[in-house]
Amino acid sequence: MPVKSLIENLRNVPDREIFGRVVAVKGLLVEVAGPIGRMAVGGRIDIEGAGQKFIPCEVIGFSGEKALVMPFGTLDGVRRGCRAIVGASISGVRPSDAWRGRVINALGQPIDGKGPLPSGAQLYPYRASPPPAHSRKRVGEPLDVGVRVMNTFITCCRGQRLGIFAGSGVGKSVLLAMLARNTESAVSVIGLIGERGREVQEFLQDDLGEEGLKNAVVVVATSDEPALMRRQAAYLTLTLSEYFRDQGQDVLCLMDSVTRFAMAQRDIGLSAGEPPTAKGYTPTVFSELPKLLERAGPGLGEGAITAIFTVLVEGDDTNEPVADTVRGILDGHIVMQRSIAERGRYPAINVLKSVSRTMPKSIHPDYVGTVARARQILATYADMEELIRLGAYRAGSSPEVDEAIRLNEPLEAFLKQGKADATPLMEGYEWLARILADSETDR
Repeated sequence: MPVKSLIENLRNVPDREIFGRVVAVKGLLVEVAGPIGRMAVGGRIDIEGAGQKFIPCEVIGFSGEKALVMPFGTLDGVRRGCRAIVGASISGVRPSDAWRGRVINALGQPIDGKGPLPSGAQLYPYRASPPPAHSRKRVGEPLDVGVRVMNTFITCCRGQRLGIFAGSGVGKSVLLAMLARNTESAVSVIGLIGERGREVQEFLQDDLGEEGLKNAVVVVATSDEPALMRRQAAYLTLTLSEYFRDQGQDVLCLMDSVTRFAMAQRDIGLSAGEPPTAKGYTPTVFSELPKLLERAGPGLGEGAITAIFTVLVEGDDTNEPVADTVRGILDGHIVMQRSIAERGRYPAINVLKSVSRTMPKSIHPDYVGTVARARQILATYADMEELIRLGAYRAGSSPEVDEAIRLNEPLEAFLKQGKADATPLMEGYEWLARILADSETDR
């Protein structure tokens, strides 16, 4: 541990132990009586459990003369009268460059069996304010993500924030893995929030791979962990991204998924007594979402966080409350459609329903007309698709529809891409231009 970090840690060691007592346990909510004047919302409380083990908890509110506390683990062995030791009022981690290539939990503890994590000199809080809007830089140049459909039709810029909206089983996790492997960035920070336990190793070994993990930090909170751990994992993902951004590096932040963060916040809010509103989500869900998502983007210096968040839409409804809120905060959205996945085209992105808000300024000027014409052809085919499939359209009735039918197959081949494939930005533009040029010569 560096001397500077050691000195900072020694300064934070309290000169005496301050504690309260557990007076009630209601589900996942613990009520603590004692010196509540020394407790703060978001502060750390360690509750004594069975076998003299301490359970880390967080203060989420107050009720009268009692603090309302939720645990990061199970409450096995907790009883009335147990000590509740008051910790730091501001919780955070001390990341360093040595955290690259590691897999950690929501508390910043290693879970990959590779030994302890070295601490950095500076404390980064889990909850930080976004850079001031009037001071942060603008988004940078176009970013090559290696996925053809995104590079050409939904071009992303350095420091942009995008959302991937999809139902379950449509392929958003595979798309996220493609982005993690192929996007040009100095470091990747990947948050798996509420992930299935079975899929964690599959993502690390098959999707990310050894080479991808070398330059990444992966934060994991599985679906069986308490709501506080799942929410904390999302905060930690942005905290680590901010650390690397402050080092002047380009950071790719991937989070799967924002919806599970919202569900965790809903569980916490309901336990604290908040009223349920839209689809059972509590008011703090909609106040916490912008606080989390706005932390990504360009910083005050050279570094920037390019963030891609997945949003799990219920029943493929992209207008449900969380999806609608997130779409209004981010700089663009990618809609993945189940009907496209069912016919075997992956990534199953609906180009016509997806948009990048930086697209007009990020697209290569030589190919503005090419992309616009390709979109128009895709829209024409989508409008007439039912009639074409039923055989109700007669060839020659419309030159535009005839062209859309003729180009449908090559455009579908262009939009389709294997998990292990990567197409550079300019190569995608040139490929699309060749498709449209070949159509002109076939007339």
